[in-house]
Amino acid sequence: MANMRRTITAILGGAALLLALPALSGATLNEVGVIGTTTPATVPSCPSSPCLAVSRTTGFQVKVGTATNILAAPREGTIVAWTITLGKPTSTQTKFFNSNEGGASEAGIAVLRPQKKPNLTYKLISQSPLVKLEPYFGKTAQFPLETTLQVKKGDIVALTVPTWAPALALGFENTTSWRASRPKASCSSTSAQTTQTSIGSNVQYYCLYRTARLTYSATLISTP
Repeated sequence: MANMRRTITAILGGAALLLALPALSGATLNEVGVIGTTTPATVPSCPSSPCLAVSRTTGFQVKVGTATNILAAPREGTIVAWTITLGKPTSTQTKFFNSNEGGASEAGIAVLRPQKKPNLTYKLISQSPLVKLEPYFGKTAQFPLETTLQVKKGDIVALTVPTWAPALALGFENTTSWRASRPKASCSSTSAQTTQTSIGSNVQYYCLYRTARLTYSATLISTP
């Protein structure tokens, strides 16, 4: 990722919250799901071959090596921004995805709360607006939230992609995996829209994908 320029998309509301952090006695700033350094490096696959993208689903990282629950909020607080590292697909690759995955690349984040039953069920608590991603291809972009998202300890910060996003790093061991909101019989298909977007809905995240990593994270200010 060292060869990728970092782009900061500033929204005054989110920036103000970040600047106010020192005034909040006892508050701490955490990056949930740090993009960071891994072996191999966490670099989205595009434009290399294969150029794979996250498509028409809501998903979150389950494990990276020995690290688990990296997208779970470590404490109660407020999500004030999210960050995504994007590959730079060629014009031909972009045209293919636009034609086959429902349109132009876009994504947002969602707050999910694990439910006890049925197994692998998550309730959608809140979500951010969607962002058009093509202007940020080949970059790491951060999007402060004008309307912040409240989380409780253990809530999951997921990535919602109604079309496609070149935010998938490949080539890891089987100990690296992410989970998606697709039905059990549709783990190998992206033809159906499976994003979880209805607030209060419960969805089972059946599908587990190994050896790949979603390249996003979220910024959390904990409750003092």
